[in-house]
Amino acid sequence: MTRSIFTLSLMMMLLLMLPGAARAASADEIDARSDAALERLFAQTAEARPLVERAKGVLIFPRVIKAGIGIGGEYGEGVLRIDGSPVQYYNTAAASVGFQLGAQAKSQFLLFMTQEALDAFRAKDGWEIGVDGSVTLVRIGVGGTIDTTTARAPVIGFVLADRGLMYDLSLSGSKISRIDR
Repeated sequence: MTRSIFTLSLMMMLLLMLPGAARAASADEIDARSDAALERLFAQTAEARPLVERAKGVLIFPRVIKAGIGIGGEYGEGVLRIDGSPVQYYNTAAASVGFQLGAQAKSQFLLFMTQEALDAFRAKDGWEIGVDGSVTLVRIGVGGTIDTTTARAPVIGFVLADRGLMYDLSLSGSKISRIDR
């Protein structure tokens, strides 16, 4: 029990040491960071732009902080855009247990490719990936192309880290909830 409390305390201290992690972002900050994150995504893979333009809605988490020492957690705030305009703000949170040490920042993008998928997402206040809906993560094929099966999925996900597009990362277990901004 004491070790768990120590681990959680240490993890929280690590999160608080990260720049900007200790306070909630304003709507303007989330919007500006989302614009920048989208531009980084488009620079990494040109095929992302037509998918974003075709999507019925795009949920952008421009900065998700993941940290852990044995027990880990991640948190980020983002915006749902429909036709390019912000309509609602959300947070994403997840927890994990296992061998882990350190911290990382990444951007996450969920593209709702069908109106049904978007409506199902918006109808829930506490949407959990893998439970309330599945997300097909983008895999880049030979020559930098996106797999055609992926491009037809109802919900498509991209994860972008400082070092570029992350390919085999799971988003399962992430819970997404509405927030006021």
